Amino acid sequence: MSPARGMMAAMPSSRWTADSIPDLSGQTTVVTGANSGLGFHAALELARYGATVVMACRDLRRGEAALSRIKKEVGRPAVELRRLDLADLTSVRAFSVEMRTAHPQIHLLVNNAGVMAIPRGETADGFELQLGINHLGHFALTGLLLPCLAATPDPRVVTVSSQLHTLGAIEFDDLMSERRYGPWRAYGQSKLANLLFTFELQRRADRAGMTLLSAASHPGYAATNLQVAAAARQSTWIRQASATFTRVVAQPAAQGALPSLYAATMPDVRGGDFIGPDSFGGARGFPTRVKAAAKAYDPITAADLWEHSVDLTGVDFDALDN
Repeated sequence: MSPARGMMAAMPSSRWTADSIPDLSGQTTVVTGANSGLGFHAALELARYGATVVMACRDLRRGEAALSRIKKEVGRPAVELRRLDLADLTSVRAFSVEMRTAHPQIHLLVNNAGVMAIPRGETADGFELQLGINHLGHFALTGLLLPCLAATPDPRVVTVSSQLHTLGAIEFDDLMSERRYGPWRAYGQSKLANLLFTFELQRRADRAGMTLLSAASHPGYAATNLQVAAAARQSTWIRQASATFTRVVAQPAAQGALPSLYAATMPDVRGGDFIGPDSFGGARGFPTRVKAAAKAYDPITAADLWEHSVDLTGVDFDALDN
């Protein structure tokens, strides 16, 4: 089903928790950024319910610590750690080659890793860091793993966006923010790109007759290292205000991971769904279907961004042409 805003009706309020995840035995899943925050809790719960989980992490030291925590809590999970640096397409390609050899069938890919509101920098391939990591790295990873996804029945790709996609616009004449850069503006562009990619992937899978389900999620306002790092770069009074706001409003990272877990595991999820918290204007609560900003559903912008992303990464999603 191709995404359409009119079809994004909210699910009944059910206060869904990870206790309702179905048995995932026999499924292989990949979670990027699984060493901390939302990604850690997603990996933990997927492993708890029987999935083979590949933790794709840039920092192997932190990844090992996270893996030890999962093993301690779950017992003897089928979890492994592999290095993936989304800021380097060479690393993305190397990871994908490893995966195609070790796990020729992948049932679920959770595009979770990201950076937020950082000073301008560039990836190893010359991309602006936030667009490069949050969107282009995941775009390339998904395309390179598509043969593994296509080899399984009803595979899923879940891409984590943000409510702050509303701040973004896809600036095709300055995609890498070389002429004008603002940390939050660039973050908004990258999170809007996540949604445009999610919905366009579903359209293309539908046209190709592939039973892939592409959905998006957002965590609301969750207390993760992204918020801490973003606040640390601000003035003293902004840091203090942010800390106070986080204490009052933010939900724990485990709660923030629930929309991703719902999108990744529940049978009533549809292609093109966007799942987020149901309370406080989407800042916290339990998973429900939500609507993105109208610009996220624009098929013309999505197709243009797709072609730009193919040109920039060299990854062309051949499996969707078969």
